[in-house]
Amino acid sequence: MKTVTCGISSEASGGSAAPFATEAPEECSHCLQLQSRIKDLQMQVIQLRRQIEYWTKRFHGRMSEKRHLPLDPAQLLLPFPAEEPGQQPCGATEGEHTGNPEPADVAEAPGRRHPVRRRLDTTALEVVETHLWPDGTTDSDGRLLESYDEVGTETTDRLECIPASIYISRIIRHKVVARAGADRSILTPPLPKAAIDKGMAGATLLAAIILDKYLYHMPFHRQIDRYRQYGLRLPAATVSGWYEAAVDSLHLLYRLLREKVMASQYIQTDESTVPVVDNDRHRTRKGYQWCVRDGITGALFFWYDRGSRSKNTARELLGGYRGTFQSDGYEAYDQFCGIAGVRGAACWAHVRRKFVEALREDRSLATEAIRMIGQLYAVEKEADAAAMTPEQRALLRKQKAYPVIVMIEKWCLHTYPSVLAKSLLGKAIAYTYSLIERLGVYIDDGRVNIDNNLIENAIRPLALGRKNWLFCGNDASACRAAIVYSMIASCKAADVDPRQWLEYVLLEIPFRKKNRMPLDDLLPAAYAAGNHAGPWNIPDTQ
Repeated sequence: MKTVTCGISSEASGGSAAPFATEAPEECSHCLQLQSRIKDLQMQVIQLRRQIEYWTKRFHGRMSEKRHLPLDPAQLLLPFPAEEPGQQPCGATEGEHTGNPEPADVAEAPGRRHPVRRRLDTTALEVVETHLWPDGTTDSDGRLLESYDEVGTETTDRLECIPASIYISRIIRHKVVARAGADRSILTPPLPKAAIDKGMAGATLLAAIILDKYLYHMPFHRQIDRYRQYGLRLPAATVSGWYEAAVDSLHLLYRLLREKVMASQYIQTDESTVPVVDNDRHRTRKGYQWCVRDGITGALFFWYDRGSRSKNTARELLGGYRGTFQSDGYEAYDQFCGIAGVRGAACWAHVRRKFVEALREDRSLATEAIRMIGQLYAVEKEADAAAMTPEQRALLRKQKAYPVIVMIEKWCLHTYPSVLAKSLLGKAIAYTYSLIERLGVYIDDGRVNIDNNLIENAIRPLALGRKNWLFCGNDASACRAAIVYSMIASCKAADVDPRQWLEYVLLEIPFRKKNRMPLDDLLPAAYAAGNHAGPWNIPDTQ
């Protein structure tokens, strides 16, 4: 028999248990099992702490990684004294475990400056003037008496608001007949264009109902309460019926929009959740809205296929596409890489986000990765500042960005063996290295963006909406939501006022469909090219 010293370290057990001697053949299997169990429990505790920190930050903090980007390495750090026990360190985020003092490698949120009052832009508003004169200085017609001379004026501006009004547009068609002649048939003028056949809702009201829900995130029951203040009592079923008829009319344009986006040589793809009511189980289930954006024109469409996020759903959406598609690292997109005529590009913002999450775990190595990724974004800023063409941008990327990507790849190979595979840093490195080929696709094509942020911004209204209307009543309702979000987002990309556009196309679509006329010029981009309406700005609702 061979004497082997075995035991549990004080750091792992939380105490100061001393090692003890035992008789064992070469190794103690029981102690090895205990050490393995301890490591598993420690990793479980770390993962649970990460979840608590993530959701605490999600509900009470800011999610942007910009406030955690590293400082300039050439900047000197001041040697602040250590804080007293229990005191929150200056610049530390809420819920962060600080431990021993160490040099700050990461820039936290800068102190807020006092806001500067900006002058309101009222150039587009109508001005209604009210002239006031001192009592007894004017005649009955409001003119200044001859015994007084005007020496100047003082002007004061106030913003006033007139509530919206709802009225009945009554169309009276006069029937006439000729007094004499062979043809004495009754002549009746045709009805003007209508958005809904035999429906009382006009195009302006339908546009208001649609935009109030999907642009201003106001559910139907809130709209009904507001219309009641205007003197109109609307049953919920009536509003729902009007909305469904209007959106079903837009479905023809939606199909054309989808065809044009999928014909682009460069698209971006992403997906987001939407709760959908499951009537059989009497609860909501998680559905997915897919989004595809034309990376060249900015037009985009949402797509809902029974709420699935499977590979088969991705194949139905992108199976026939040929060109460059940009996405995150979701495995459903891997099936398209390697197909003739298809190039998959990845997103550097997702990579950076994973290293930002790993900052608290290993600040030194995570900061090193973030700094290298920052060099790639510095190249993009240089190209933007010089207003480079796609060809010029691609040449600059080959000269300055490609060597950095090679350096990141080598860094991943060198660093990964020294970190835990299940740690946040290990997962970030594995994620980066698995996508390194797709992460370098943007180098060769100046039209391809470095990240997928533009399509994530386009999906943001969907996230804001589900916080207000909470869920879709069924799959059909989710499909209609996809149609409306597609049209509003495409109006924003084309700089078109969605209200004017909706009021116009809701009248044109039934008329053109009845007369078998083309609809291509009704799409937001073609509508803007026809100078039907001026630019607009979406209000900041975040």
